[in-house]
Amino acid sequence: MASGFKQLVLVAAILMLPISLSFAETAKEIDVSVDVTLERFNKEIPGADSFIKKAKGVLVFPSVIKVGLGIGGEYGEGALRIGGKTVDYYNTMAASIGFQLGAQAKSIVLVFTEEGALKRFRDSDGWKAGVDGSVALISLGMGDSLDTINVKEPIVAFVFGQKGLMYNLTLEGSKFTKLER
Repeated sequence: MASGFKQLVLVAAILMLPISLSFAETAKEIDVSVDVTLERFNKEIPGADSFIKKAKGVLVFPSVIKVGLGIGGEYGEGALRIGGKTVDYYNTMAASIGFQLGAQAKSIVLVFTEEGALKRFRDSDGWKAGVDGSVALISLGMGDSLDTINVKEPIVAFVFGQKGLMYNLTLEGSKFTKLER
């Protein structure tokens, strides 16, 4: 059973290889895409601007592509910003098994609300959501804003599709690894 799972993960990694190679963006390209994503985030989420300003750090993935044909994988590159300045670049990868067909793009904004969580993330050699720390996905109801909800989790995430904030998703199993740029 374990070797079968390892084989499936290997196949998913091989399927993702062309995707990851095609992404290999420069630092400048990533920064420009992060700026655009944060502008959209601030525009679409009430209270986002002040929430981001209070954050200890913000990790932004402008485009995470998920491709699946029975076995799926996703990949994206982004930047970690502290005090509004890019300090590091990261990629995110995840594999999944189950019925899936097609491709999907999404943007992810992870907000570190506590210094300790940010330090553990930065000190890790590949950080996995759900293993190295939990990530709370935030969903806002009608009339809610980030000013009116009480966020207590050390790491919160927002996931966007083409039509805005996406719900009922998980980042569990997503791995975040520092890139050399």
